[in-house]
Amino acid sequence: MTGLRLPVLLLVLAAAPAAGAAGAPASGRPPNLFHELLGKTEAETDAKIDAAWRQLFYGDDATQRVYYPAGADRACITDVGNHDVRTEGMSYGMMIAVQLDHRAEFDRLWKWAKTSMYHASGPRRGYFAWQCAPDGRQLDPGSASDGEEWFAMALFFAAHRWGNGQGIFNYEAEAQALLHEMLHHGDGGGAIRSLFDRAHRQVVFAPTGAASTFTDPSYQLPAFYELWARWAQADRPFWSAAAGASRELFRRAANPRTGLMPDLCDFDGTPHPWGGREDFRFDAWRTLANVGVDYAWFGADPWEVEQSNRVLAFLQSQGAHCPNQFTLAGRPLSADSSPGLFAMAAVAGLAADRDAARPFVQRLWDLPIPSGQWRYYDGMLYFLGLLEAGGRFRIWAPATSP
Repeated sequence: MTGLRLPVLLLVLAAAPAAGAAGAPASGRPPNLFHELLGKTEAETDAKIDAAWRQLFYGDDATQRVYYPAGADRACITDVGNHDVRTEGMSYGMMIAVQLDHRAEFDRLWKWAKTSMYHASGPRRGYFAWQCAPDGRQLDPGSASDGEEWFAMALFFAAHRWGNGQGIFNYEAEAQALLHEMLHHGDGGGAIRSLFDRAHRQVVFAPTGAASTFTDPSYQLPAFYELWARWAQADRPFWSAAAGASRELFRRAANPRTGLMPDLCDFDGTPHPWGGREDFRFDAWRTLANVGVDYAWFGADPWEVEQSNRVLAFLQSQGAHCPNQFTLAGRPLSADSSPGLFAMAAVAGLAADRDAARPFVQRLWDLPIPSGQWRYYDGMLYFLGLLEAGGRFRIWAPATSP
């Protein structure tokens, strides 16, 4: 880990937390829950995060790493269980790299994405193919909206932390172009639409056909939209409104007893039945973290404290071998447990009361780094969880006067 370097400053945007909640301190820097709740030192936290970096990025090819160099100047994050590369993982990898000041790895990932995933022409111009083969062939040219969102946020942070380079490494220009495309693609008509429904001010599941008429709550990132409302060259009122719409969607989508949200829902929060994804499944794990990070960075909605307490109380009631999938009412749909869910639950602790948060923060600390066939998704969420719960998931903002 490296310290803050001029000319970049960490933006102080978070509000003070609710009384009794493990939220953001007055400084605006998200708290290190490992320190606050478990008594771990900053050095111990750094060592824990460094171990995850060494294993998931540079560990054994067959059983540990998910980051694979490709030639002299590119690399990809591979879903080793499904033998593909997804914008989800690529954008997560870039976010991890910029948060930890690993510019070389960031640039390798971004070049792979722009070389293999990006549509430079045609009706999808400006978007990324969500799924490629490890050799760079596009398997599905369609876009999954969360990939573009995380790409844009990671690029902004890179511009503010490291400064801009040339061509595709002019991070600021790339982020601004992507924001414009996400909101304005299809303005002139055509089958490929915007990644955001303009009327509802919400991200869509995918920008084509019926998939553009509903949303995925785990794609709702109000903390990111708040920053875009400050940094975008255009459409700032829309991004500000989108942050509020996402918070309202969370309220409507969350079950009032369990706090669980579905994988997919309509823009009014009604679960959207599509192959069982009206339930709390793998995508929906991330809703716990999205609420926690939004509260840690901005503290804009006290309901996020209630929600985080509610969903953590439900998960705690399921015992040490908590299933990883449920109906929204709380009926288990699997006998399996997953470290990715426990990692996201720990991040919910950023908004929850300390007694509710502590068991999940301890669980994340005690988890082994994911390895083996299914290490991709669990591993990425585990790593993001360490950064978010460990106070290392920061806002890197443009240089400003103190």
